Amino acid sequence: MRKLLRFLPFHFLVFLILGIYTQLFLEIWRFSFYVLFIVHGLFLLILWLLQPKKIRTFLAFVYFFFVGISTVFVQDDANYLNYFYKKSMESSKAVLKVDKVLKSSSFHHKYQVKIIQVEHQKTRGIALLNIEKDSFSTPLKVDELIVVKTDFSELNSPLNPHQFDYKKYLKNQGIRQQLFVGKADFLSIGFGSRTLKGWSEEFREFVQFSIGKYNFQPNELAVINALLLGERKEISRELLTDYSNAGAIHILAVSGLHVGIIMMLLLKLFSFLSYFKNGKTAQTILIVLILWVFAFIAGLSASVVRAVTMFSFLAIGQQFGSKKIILFSLFSSMFFLLIYKPLFLFDLGFQLSYLAVLGIITIQQKVYHFVQFKSKIIDFFWQLITVSLAAQIGVLPLSLYYFHQFPGLFFLSNMVIIPFLGFILMTGILVILLASFQIAPIFLTDFYGGVISVMNRFVSWISHQEDFLWKDISMSFGLLLASYGIIFFGARLLLHFTSKRVLYFLTSCIVFQSVILIEKSQRNQKSEWIVFHKTKQTIVGFRDENKVTFVHTVDSIQALNSIVNSYKIGENVKASFVKQQSNIYFHKKQPILLIDSLGIYQLQNLKNPIVLLQNSPKINLERMIKTLQPIQIIADGSNYKTYIIRWKKKALQLQIPFHYTGEKGAFIKK
Repeated sequence: MRKLLRFLPFHFLVFLILGIYTQLFLEIWRFSFYVLFIVHGLFLLILWLLQPKKIRTFLAFVYFFFVGISTVFVQDDANYLNYFYKKSMESSKAVLKVDKVLKSSSFHHKYQVKIIQVEHQKTRGIALLNIEKDSFSTPLKVDELIVVKTDFSELNSPLNPHQFDYKKYLKNQGIRQQLFVGKADFLSIGFGSRTLKGWSEEFREFVQFSIGKYNFQPNELAVINALLLGERKEISRELLTDYSNAGAIHILAVSGLHVGIIMMLLLKLFSFLSYFKNGKTAQTILIVLILWVFAFIAGLSASVVRAVTMFSFLAIGQQFGSKKIILFSLFSSMFFLLIYKPLFLFDLGFQLSYLAVLGIITIQQKVYHFVQFKSKIIDFFWQLITVSLAAQIGVLPLSLYYFHQFPGLFFLSNMVIIPFLGFILMTGILVILLASFQIAPIFLTDFYGGVISVMNRFVSWISHQEDFLWKDISMSFGLLLASYGIIFFGARLLLHFTSKRVLYFLTSCIVFQSVILIEKSQRNQKSEWIVFHKTKQTIVGFRDENKVTFVHTVDSIQALNSIVNSYKIGENVKASFVKQQSNIYFHKKQPILLIDSLGIYQLQNLKNPIVLLQNSPKINLERMIKTLQPIQIIADGSNYKTYIIRWKKKALQLQIPFHYTGEKGAFIKK
């Protein structure tokens, strides 16, 4: 670890990451590309001319911080003069090129598209394309060109607190706009210049068509597509939930785990080359080539490309046989990927992959040598347990932060599946190769389908052991950082026990406890009233310290939880639920009047309330305002939009604050 801290590329990586974060959130660089080029030239010239080593090192750190800023600025399409949104007007005619096929929603086919032309002007930039589904629609393909005449719109922000921010997620993919079209609103004009990704997608479709001719069950075929081809769109929600609850969701995503297993198998397969002169070099070249062929077969998705890049660097580091060189290779691959695409830093798959591999490299061997077994079989399973444990330690805080659950039986599911995953992958590759030529023996495909079916049933059984699945775990960003502080200093203490490292580890534990106490104190001082947005229903929350009571008109508990769970977990509060039985409530002595479809609001001695309109009451808003003199009017998602437009216009005329949750999001009064 000490050598790593003295490893200059590691420091450069740290400053690169700081630069990426700084530019993304503060946008401190807003000058032209010419100025950017000049500043880079000056930096490099000064570094070349300077002699004192310490000053050069310091300036190198500053330079890589600036490189992080530059990579974000250069790769942001919005900074270019030919960015499509700067050229588009109302109902502009645009030529789009399909870049990626996304998972469809209930009503739309979804695609990531490049906007290559707007009204005869060449443009750049990517957007989200939503095409209305119908029974005759044919999905578009990668590299297909279409012409549309429609308006681009901004992506919507989440309407309820702590809800998944899809707008932010897409922004981190470089997508800021979307468009909606019907089947008759676009025209396909064939294919443009074919890309490697397009050829990869076409090959993958051919393989899917070929294996689809064999007698695989839908769930078997969906898992085969996910395991070998990186295609998860056909996996049912139930099966996906089973794998998630069993702690085995990573098996369904072609990423670091699959590529790592394939690399280990290839290392054993080509181990005989090490006995020849330059054999290790030949072995490394062969492994890297095969890994990239696998990436091509798996569709060249971002997660696969990242994983193969990471393990290509690790394969090169493996040639030298030193754990420290392997660790340096890991950070070098991360540095290379972030230079190529800085927004990978905010991709969950990228974060989980590197943290898992980092955990395995730094922790696994130390834990493995705690206990020695003479039996090779027991030793084999013990090694797998330590690999799984090290990877889980690396990703646990981040998993809790994003998914808010911990599968207690993940050890069991991983111990059973991972030992056979290499066999499943290699047999699967053999099956798809033979199936592509329509020469796969029926007994082989039936056997392979049976293996996948057994794995699915085992995962389903694990997922239904609900006593071992801990859900609704709250993890704040501060607690996330404090958790990794404990892991970092704990790993250092594990590697080498000294009194100084004990002190550092205990200090990290104190910091962790301090964060918990501070957050608990903040929760106990919070009081607020929230009107959530829910179509056709009303949900309001009364928060007092670390408890919240949800008053609602929702019949389905599942529908209610889909709205309030994110708030409950994000705020780490205890919740209770009651059906709405009254039209008058109070928050800090402030009266709150709920006017429903009955339209009753003339209550004795009621003045200056907050008014919540629900279920489209047929009232004269001007008369109500003159009678009650409300300080605020709120309309939630249970009202007709035509009513809301009329109310909003009248409130604006009478200068009364008006808040519609479907437009501005949830209303929160502290």
